[in-house]
Amino acid sequence: MRSGKNHIYIIGSGAIGKALAVFLRISGQKVTLIRGSVNDGSVKKERIRVEMQDGTVSEADIEIRTLDTLPEIDGIIVLANKSFGNQQLAVSLKGKTGNSPIVLLQNGLGVEQPFVEQEFSELYRCVLFVTSQAVDDLTVRFKPVGISPIGIEQGSYDHLKHIVKQLHTPEFSFKSEADMQHIVWKKAIANCVFNSVCPLLEADNGIFHRNAGALEIARRIIAECVTIAKIKNVLLEPIEVEESLLLISKSSDGQLISTLQDIRKGRRTEIDTLNFEIVRIADSLDISEAVRETKLLGELTKIKSETGALH
Repeated sequence: MRSGKNHIYIIGSGAIGKALAVFLRISGQKVTLIRGSVNDGSVKKERIRVEMQDGTVSEADIEIRTLDTLPEIDGIIVLANKSFGNQQLAVSLKGKTGNSPIVLLQNGLGVEQPFVEQEFSELYRCVLFVTSQAVDDLTVRFKPVGISPIGIEQGSYDHLKHIVKQLHTPEFSFKSEADMQHIVWKKAIANCVFNSVCPLLEADNGIFHRNAGALEIARRIIAECVTIAKIKNVLLEPIEVEESLLLISKSSDGQLISTLQDIRKGRRTEIDTLNFEIVRIADSLDISEAVRETKLLGELTKIKSETGALH
């Protein structure tokens, strides 16, 4: 790793990026938050506030920049931006980062592919087990659900251990993981459920442990997606995905899933790397009929997003 390995650059200034930046800064790390979708040359410091469920509050002054203000990025690069921006971001980062490691903190399947195509040598994939929701521009409400695993897409185990050590804090915790594909698919399938059913019902994450009808829909989506996972040699049982979904549902009761937050704010969603990525894989295997409900819910969610059909 290069000389700047202890500086952490977080791309994406949403609820996850802000929370992580605050916890890392409090722990003594050098942190820069980079706005993922804006390039206006701005550089500023803002005091960001993170509210925990138990009422405790963490605050820190965070440097916030746009990507065009950084001719070189030498450190750990954490992607907390929306994954639909990865194609353009991979091109923008090429030549800026040298061999700096990139860690993807994003939902969905195939989110790392643009960086593989651009031949980044150090790629690591994380599955988040936290929820974070914006209260206002400088305040987020954060809740850990579990320890978030990070695994290797391209890189070395020694570098992975270093990355986990640098990113880990008591509030936002990480661990290294050898079998990431199993975890990636399990969480992606759960997210196919959360990010389509919750927006369509205009419901919070807790709907699945509170409502038998919503859980039955979830079971049908899980069954479809698990079929595709098995064909891709990722062996999952529907019950283990359901158990994970219910754990998240109970522990984040009252929280809104990111897609519902995005729709209410008129922003593009990540449904393309969730429901529609499962559909794309099924199409490539010539078994489109196997994911009919997954596709339908994705299409309805996309229409709702594009038409702004919410209050």
